[in-house]
Amino acid sequence: MNLQPRISTIFTDVGGVLLTNGWGRSGRKKAIEVFNLDPVETEERHHLTFDTYEVGKISLDEYLERVVFYTERNFSVSDFRGFMFEQSQPYPEMISLMQGLKEKYKLKIAVVNNEGRELNDYRIKKFKLDSFVDFFISSSFVHFRKPDADIFRVAIDIAQVSVSEIVYLDDRPLFVQVAESLGLKGIIHTSYESTTEELKSLGLEFP
Repeated sequence: MNLQPRISTIFTDVGGVLLTNGWGRSGRKKAIEVFNLDPVETEERHHLTFDTYEVGKISLDEYLERVVFYTERNFSVSDFRGFMFEQSQPYPEMISLMQGLKEKYKLKIAVVNNEGRELNDYRIKKFKLDSFVDFFISSSFVHFRKPDADIFRVAIDIAQVSVSEIVYLDDRPLFVQVAESLGLKGIIHTSYESTTEELKSLGLEFP
């Protein structure tokens, strides 16, 4: 007899799972080259400022003022914002997987992610994540970020299901470990194939 609880809810990260990272290391490296920025100064300012942006304490324009436009540039804020947004690309197989599992098993799908508001809003609308995600627990909405366990506690409260019914997908092992410490089942996402196999072992198979 299989006593494994039925999975009713998937919590998932976005960057590295459903989409490329919104503003990750590779995107910043490309920006440094394209816009001829000082790499050391840019990275230092980014790391001192980005957490504040991700928890919704400053706007994207304020972040850019501190990191890029603290001195006169020969390009505009609009140019740089556009470049940032263009770095986001989908992982179609993973999006189709979430859509298919939701439909097949009538799952709740929730995003639990660290993302600044403007990037988050753009990515949700651009890639139609709101067409299959039931709710978004984003760091810029709730004002704390992973690995703070409270972001998962908020998601659990909103989901209104037992933690034994929730599986969490993330490409960062630390965040999966924090989720597991609260009783969620965790999957470290490394590839579409490995994640589908792990979901299958939990009773979620698609197609």
